[in-house]
Amino acid sequence: MILDSTNTNKENKVIIEDLVGRSFTLFESFKMKGIGSKRMIIEEVSPNLKSYLNVVSDINYANIELRPGGILIYINKGLKNFTWAIPYYHLVLYKINGASIHAQGRFIRFKNNKTFKENKSFLSKMLDQKIKYDLQYNFQRI
Repeated sequence: MILDSTNTNKENKVIIEDLVGRSFTLFESFKMKGIGSKRMIIEEVSPNLKSYLNVVSDINYANIELRPGGILIYINKGLKNFTWAIPYYHLVLYKINGASIHAQGRFIRFKNNKTFKENKSFLSKMLDQKIKYDLQYNFQRI
C-alpha cells in the first residue's frame, strides 16, 4: 500500500502499524545497529509506480526502514513524500545488478553504485529479519 506521507496523518500511521507493526524502540534499534538504510538511487520501477517518481530527468531516491512485520520504502518526489508499506509475507528481493524489491504487483530496482554498496549490510539485515519473521510460521510437514 502506498500512502502520501508529506504531512503527518493519524490514519496513515494506523494503517502502517497494522501492516508492518510499530517502529522499533530506541534500545532495539541500537541493538540492531540501525533500522534505516542510506538513500539509494532508483533505477527502474513498475508502470504502476511511475506516477510516484519525478517526471523530469532528476535522480529519484528512496530509503528503507525496517519494522517488526515488514519494511517501509520512502520515495521522494520533489516536495512530496510517499511511503510504500510492504509486509514481510509480500516481500521478494532479487539481487541482479543492484537490488530489486517486488511486492503487491509492483517493483522497484535500485542502481548498483556506491550508495548501493554502502547499504549491502543493511540489505542482509533486512533478509535476516524476513527469515526470522517467516520462521514464526514454519509448519511441519507430515
